[in-house]
Amino acid sequence: MDSSVLKARREKLGNALNNGEMVFIFAAEEPKGISKFLQNNNFLYLTGLYETPEAVFLCFKQKDKVYEYIYIQRNIPEMIVWDGAKIYPEEAKEISGIDNVKFLDEFEDSLQYNLSLSNKVFINTGLQNLNKPLNKQLFFASKIKERFLHLTYAEANQLMMPLRQIKDDCEIDFLSKAIEITGFGLESIFKNAKDNMYEYELEAMLFYEMRRRGLDHFGFAPIIASGVNATTLHYKKNNTLIAENELVLCDCGALFKNYSADITRTFPISTKFSKRQKDVYNEVLNVQKTIISMIKPGIGLTELNQKTGEMIGEACVRLGLIADVADYKKYYMHSVSHHLGMDTHDLGARDSILQEGMVITVEPGIYIKEENIGIRIEDDILVTKDSFKNLSFMIPKEIEELEEFRKK
Repeated sequence: MDSSVLKARREKLGNALNNGEMVFIFAAEEPKGISKFLQNNNFLYLTGLYETPEAVFLCFKQKDKVYEYIYIQRNIPEMIVWDGAKIYPEEAKEISGIDNVKFLDEFEDSLQYNLSLSNKVFINTGLQNLNKPLNKQLFFASKIKERFLHLTYAEANQLMMPLRQIKDDCEIDFLSKAIEITGFGLESIFKNAKDNMYEYELEAMLFYEMRRRGLDHFGFAPIIASGVNATTLHYKKNNTLIAENELVLCDCGALFKNYSADITRTFPISTKFSKRQKDVYNEVLNVQKTIISMIKPGIGLTELNQKTGEMIGEACVRLGLIADVADYKKYYMHSVSHHLGMDTHDLGARDSILQEGMVITVEPGIYIKEENIGIRIEDDILVTKDSFKNLSFMIPKEIEELEEFRKK
């Protein structure tokens, strides 16, 4: 990533700060055991440092001037042979475009003066449970609260949300790559899945296509749900034997440079849909296409949800599931969209008014538990200047396309 992109992001952050405000963004901690490292998204968004655990980004504003620092671990020569070298200051400067790079052992001692001049501190504390120990960020916040009683505190996402919900060109490229690789995995499943396989065998096909292209992580735990399992929205076991003539719902997303795809496709494990499966599928697909066609700057997610509910209700009446359209929630229980980016459910309000550069999902569904039918179809959509662009258009979803894959 070009450091000029990172500088532009930090400039927007600086413009959002008032004099006397400080921002602390902590990198992810060093993983334990053989776990693979995954950087904190806010830290990565502002610094570009993918493989730098335990670091801290500091930004503050005094007298209308913005100051930026990164604090990194110091290399211990004796440990390099065991764990490899940590990032050096010169590398951190070149990647991030931040000139002030210091070591973590200098971090707390360097804060005294600027904390005394400040009035508000933002920290990326993340969601915390009352019955869990304080994480590193909250422990740090508790230390400075005890010593600087005049300060007020806030979660850094308050500042990061307006920045991250509008994607720059680099982010669109990364999301598009994540979607493309997810598509390779899904097409492998379409071609190779058979009844009497276990759901986890399909998950393995997906992961193989990711790993062979250099990706270490899913954006979220994939859902591979056959038959009645697809009527459980957050089904995660992926351990059921797939029976003949069932539908299989795959909700998954590869993670490319910390950007997550989020795609759902539903297909028949046999060579074609049954009449009933096809009828339900066509209703869901019609809703999805209609909602996607509505996307443009100025429309609200609330309006998209309302239209989805109306159409799902009408579909459920046609399918003989309900007599009153108002009862549709028995067969459709979730929202049709969420923001997408570095987090699968990315920073952005659920009642957002769409703006150019936002990326959202569109994912209607109908879930008929008594018939072992769960169908959801999900694409990732970029809001453009006047309309939209379907970033996942290349992943098959038409009945004819899916049946062609299954016949082969």
